[in-house]
Amino acid sequence: MYFLHREVKIMPWMIPTVLKNLFSGPATVKYPFEKKDPVPEMRGKLTWDMTNCDLCHDCERLCPVGAIVVDEEQKKITYDPFLCIYCRKCAENCFHKCIVVSVEYHEPNVKKGTLVFEKEEVPAEIT
Repeated sequence: MYFLHREVKIMPWMIPTVLKNLFSGPATVKYPFEKKDPVPEMRGKLTWDMTNCDLCHDCERLCPVGAIVVDEEQKKITYDPFLCIYCRKCAENCFHKCIVVSVEYHEPNVKKGTLVFEKEEVPAEIT
């Protein structure tokens, strides 16, 4: 009997909170139907601008987990987004600023895979 009497005493204090929650909007975003704007400081997707890249291996050396492999002979960069911890050390220390960090993120995927960025040869002009 004592507990019932105590709960009745507490109940009037809860009424404003209950009414506020009943008439306010949802606290979360309905994700699949409404997409939230990304936070500006979010660590997003990494891409390479291969027109500026000179394959100097700086990004490969600075990557703490080895998610970046530079192959100078085949002129390509292999990047593993599943291994990457998105610390941005590669992008911050790239001398030519060819690593672009966007606010978008990689979509969920069932299979693990790597991204390959290849440097295209520009033919020399014949004069």
